[in-house]
Amino acid sequence: MKFFLEYKEAIFVIILSIFLGIEVISHVPAVLHTPLMSGSNAIHGVVIIGAIIVMGHAQATLSLVFGFIAVILGTLNVVGGFVVTDRMLEMFKKKKTKKTNK
Repeated sequence: MKFFLEYKEAIFVIILSIFLGIEVISHVPAVLHTPLMSGSNAIHGVVIIGAIIVMGHAQATLSLVFGFIAVILGTLNVVGGFVVTDRMLEMFKKKKTKKTNK
């Protein structure tokens, strides 16, 4: 309980950010989804580099473990994001037509 009283402003900001994020994302048109996803993948690349730097300066084992988990989860997020972006871009490509020789 002491934690919530001590950090009530930070908790309020986090909860408000969650609601604001949901509201903003729900109103994004489908056409903008792919560019926004690519941008978010680039941001997660920066998060991975930050996690690697934190791991390099970690003095406690717990910090090293959390840094390693952050690198793994960030990498999975980036790879998954690029796979989804690639699939979405494939939907916009023209399909090749097969020519039959008769």
